[in-house]
Formats: sequence, structure tokens, C-alpha cells
Amino acid sequence: MRRLPFITFEGSEASGKSTQAQRLAARLDRSGVPYLFTREPGGTPIGETIRELLQFASHNSGMTPETELLLFEASRSQLVREIIEPALEGGMCVIADRFFDSTTAYQGAARKLDRETIERFNLFAVGDCIPNVTFVLDVDAATANSRMQQPRRPDRMEQEPEEFYERVRQAYRELAAREPNRIVLIDGSRNAEEIESQISAIVSARFPALAMNPQSAIRHPRS
Repeated sequence: MRRLPFITFEGSEASGKSTQAQRLAARLDRSGVPYLFTREPGGTPIGETIRELLQFASHNSGMTPETELLLFEASRSQLVREIIEPALEGGMCVIADRFFDSTTAYQGAARKLDRETIERFNLFAVGDCIPNVTFVLDVDAATANSRMQQPRRPDRMEQEPEEFYERVRQAYRELAAREPNRIVLIDGSRNAEEIESQISAIVSARFPALAMNPQSAIRHPRS
């Protein structure tokens, strides 16, 4: 059975990564490509419970960086073994809204935990389940902050000072420089349609089995 790619989307808060992950999934659906869409933290019953604790629980304000790291890795470990690996082995393309690069950027660079410790925990959580391509939506902290002013229920990770998100952004840019074959840095300040077209073209070129039928293009209202 052919093995379709594992594609992840990364970026700081309000970068547009979730929108683009969902748009790619919709294009694959229209093209008849079997796929699974998932997110972090979450994606499994255990992971969704951890997600609520990390993001919205009323008693999470005093969470230490070390606890945060371990909770993210616990959610990820369950997601890989329960959802991602079986889907890939079953011939599906997997699209994930965040994966281990988030931990490198947020808990490593932004929370200032030791890089080697982060790498060891990431490897322990995912094993050999490494994305084939990762799209990083790159926006500056001021742009992200302005987007987060829209009416919404803010989570704990969206309430950090601007310098926190600048450290996250810089970490992603450094990751892209270190791993250019896997990580594609995308200018997230452009309109969503332009970004979607760029990502679709890259996916089609890298993975012929996912080549998008032109008829699968989706027209979205501008937001």
C-alpha cells in the first residue's frame, strides 16, 4: 500500500496556520485523496482533556514550563500511536495543525527550557513519526497581536507578552534555516487565497500522488 505524506502546519498564535491546514484538507477532499486532519494538543479523548487543562482550565495559571512541556508531549505521544501512525499505515495523508516543532519554539525558545531536553522529549514522544513537510506561517508579533484582538475566547497561550511571540517567531525561522528540506517558511501576512495557492502548488510538486485537480480549487469569501 502506498504511503501518503504526513504534513504539519506551524506558526505563532493567529498566524493563519489553522486556516491553511483546513483549506488543504478541503482541497484533498475535493480531489478524492484519503486524508486525516488532526490537531495539537488534542486529537484523541486523552489529548482533548489535556488540551482543556493547558488552555482553558481555571486553575492553570500557575503551570510551570516543565509541567507544560510534559503535558504537550503526553498528548502528542497518544496522538501519534492512536491516530497518526495507524492512518499513515492505512494509506491516508495526515494533516496536523501543530506537531513537535511547536514544542521546540514555545517550550524551548519562548519558555527557555533546555534545547537538548526538548529534543529528547520530542523524540521520545514521536519515535520515527516525522513530518514529510512542515509549513510555517510566518507573521510578526504586532500582526499576530492585532489578529488576536478579534472577539474570541482567548486561551492561556494567547495571553503572553509580545516578546514571547517574537521568541516563538525567531525559533521557527531558525528551524526553517536548519531544516530547509522539511520546513517551508510561508509569508503569513498575505491574503489567505495567495497562501493557499502557494501551499497547494508545493504539495502537488513534492507529492505527485496528491497533485490537486484544478477543479478542486475552492473559492473562499475574503475575511
